[in-house]
Amino acid sequence: MTNLQSLSFYYPELILTVVILAAIIYDLTLDKSQSGKVGWLLVVGLIGVALAIVFQENKVTTLFSDAIVLDPFASFFKLIVILATIFVSIVSLQSGELKAYRKGEYFTLLGIITFGLFLMVSTVDLILVYLSIEIVSIMSFVLAGYLKQNTRSNEAGLKYVVYGAFSSGIMLFGLSYIYGLTGSTNYFEIQHALAGLDSEANTAIVMAMILMIAGFGYKISAVPFHFWTPDVYEGAPTTITAYLSVAPKAGAFALMIRFFNQVLADGGGMGGLDSSSIATLPWPEIFSLLAIITMTLGNLVAIQQNSIKRMLAYSSVAHAGYMLLAMPVMSGDSMYAIMMYLVMYLFMNLGAFFVVITVQNKTGGETFDDYKGLGWEMPMIGIVMTIFMVSLTGLPPTAGFIGKFYIFASLIKGGNEFYWLVMIGGINSVISLFYYLRVVKVMYFEGESHEKIVQPPTVMAALLLATAIPTVLLGVYWTPIADWVQRSLVFFIQTL
Repeated sequence: MTNLQSLSFYYPELILTVVILAAIIYDLTLDKSQSGKVGWLLVVGLIGVALAIVFQENKVTTLFSDAIVLDPFASFFKLIVILATIFVSIVSLQSGELKAYRKGEYFTLLGIITFGLFLMVSTVDLILVYLSIEIVSIMSFVLAGYLKQNTRSNEAGLKYVVYGAFSSGIMLFGLSYIYGLTGSTNYFEIQHALAGLDSEANTAIVMAMILMIAGFGYKISAVPFHFWTPDVYEGAPTTITAYLSVAPKAGAFALMIRFFNQVLADGGGMGGLDSSSIATLPWPEIFSLLAIITMTLGNLVAIQQNSIKRMLAYSSVAHAGYMLLAMPVMSGDSMYAIMMYLVMYLFMNLGAFFVVITVQNKTGGETFDDYKGLGWEMPMIGIVMTIFMVSLTGLPPTAGFIGKFYIFASLIKGGNEFYWLVMIGGINSVISLFYYLRVVKVMYFEGESHEKIVQPPTVMAALLLATAIPTVLLGVYWTPIADWVQRSLVFFIQTL
């Protein structure tokens, strides 16, 4: 399809571009104290973009000379990203951290990250893989260091830049290997070229794959590419920490699924079939090792944290490991499981960070000591935080249990060789119980009791309920989400 013809199918992204430009112009007309209005412009614009995506949900085609694809799989992840951006945009207007700063640029940068993630989930070209990751990364660098008067935020931005540049460089080296081996940047052409190579090229393919995993692993905070996560999550505005823990993760998993299944297999897994590797490559073993190290390190180090925000940072590393567990199988069931997990993770993880923001607004702190007796002083905060902690552990009847159930089920369906991954995943879930329930213990069994009951502001209360209710409801009745994910498992693929 030519570029001009493609534009008629690209209207969600065009609407988003108009919204971003409108946000920039609108901000110029506002006083600093009124700049938060740009956030509402972004929220309304994103709702419009979401409606446009739903309208074209069932279309399956390639656009812009096979550079990106339009399919239900991409639409699913775009809607996840939009939902996360809307939640974070609204909570940003309530955050005490951002009160001293002009917010127009902040919301504009969130819009640009959303556009970058749209590219990330739908690209089938190595050049766009790199460009989309860089768009998301560079905007994230700025937002992580947005609190210019805060030295921790400055440190977060700088560390993010250093680690991001290093990971991008390694990934770019891997992309150059792929291009050198195949002479193309298009997934489908690379797939056919790799299928024609003899076994002598396997070493180079494995090397290229490992280098590329460095770039993908950096975006999802997989060990050993997670070094930036705790410091950046702790120093960045908590609203941005919440966003980074969900949206870029979703985009990176979509990118990994599409790349590894289309390029290094026949694409069959994406059609719900058994995927077959085009060469005797050890990528299931590599992903298994990566998943185990990621979730184990994330859980063990989270136990040692005294800051709730930093604990949730290592928690997000562990959850990246749980999702990576399904990658070695690379079947229709495993992709279904990752998509289910991401929906559940969005609500419970954003909700936990929203509680942190609410407590920060009240006390200015984020350590365990700041949560002592909070369950009695702020009953609503105590209840919803308990729900989020139980769900993040993966206990029934919460959304987190359903997410882990599908991950483990996909491994069991994958065959005997994946049973050991289920066991290690289960052990890690037990380990995580310690630090998640420590939050509940501190809120209810430590500190002094308070006679006065404090309620969070109306908007924050609404946001907490908007994340807590689905966290409980999806643990009991998840059929609508399951149906949506099933409909979204339709891809534009080319099989060998």
